[in-house]
Amino acid sequence: MKKEIKEKLKHLYLHAYIIFWIIIALFPVLWIVSMSLNPINVLKPTTLTLIPKNASLSAYMKVLQKPYEAYPVPFVQLLFNSLFVAGGTAFLSVALAATAAYAFSRFSFPGRNIGLISFLVTQMLPATATLAPLFVILTLLHVRNSLFGLIIAYASGSVPFAIWNLKGYFDTVPKELEEAALVDGCDRNQAFLKVILPLSVPALAVTFLFGFMNGWMEWMLAWTFLTKPQNFTLAMTLYNMQGQWNTPWSQFAAFSLIISIPVMVVWFLLQRYIVSGLTLGAVKG
Repeated sequence: MKKEIKEKLKHLYLHAYIIFWIIIALFPVLWIVSMSLNPINVLKPTTLTLIPKNASLSAYMKVLQKPYEAYPVPFVQLLFNSLFVAGGTAFLSVALAATAAYAFSRFSFPGRNIGLISFLVTQMLPATATLAPLFVILTLLHVRNSLFGLIIAYASGSVPFAIWNLKGYFDTVPKELEEAALVDGCDRNQAFLKVILPLSVPALAVTFLFGFMNGWMEWMLAWTFLTKPQNFTLAMTLYNMQGQWNTPWSQFAAFSLIISIPVMVVWFLLQRYIVSGLTLGAVKG
């Protein structure tokens, strides 16, 4: 009897613990939703009212009709730019990192360890540390003020982490599978494309998601490199809503929720791979 009581108390404690952290995690989201429904753009939100008085979707309508006050850039254009940059960053990161990680995983060459450590060191630097050299390099390449230049800049920051992540996963794939493919007539490239990559879909999905989020959320480099309003992204527009003296918090909250939808869609599309890929590759260096 005492054992049953202890088990029930244990389950009760675990459920209370989980519910507590769920509330902690959801509270900021509820606050944002509440602010987005408030028809009055309060200057400093200090209280949480789940359904504010005279709640409406006017903030959503306004940011969708005219998201950028200073320039008449339509929402669809901003959405296309963000998808192009985020998708391009993710594809470029995966393409470059997959081949590099395979080389670091399978081959021994001079500078291999130094190269891996160098990639790790770059991840310890703040993003602003690379702003000046990226600005100069992209200007010399005549792509700084374009979405292609932004993709290159973002990919340069995503590739080191992607290489480490994919290398760890490739280390777990048995070399015997490649050797069997080579015996069957495949060359090294075919073994990589037909054996290694199909087996590495979970790790590739995780790498793609991180690259997509990096390209989707980043705004600091974008504001430094881009000057043409038609190239602006959704993240830049959200940052621009923060005024020096006043911020339209209802519109800010509504826009925050809107631009998070594509990331959630990508997450749901990749979730069956991501659940296993997040842990694989994490125990091998």
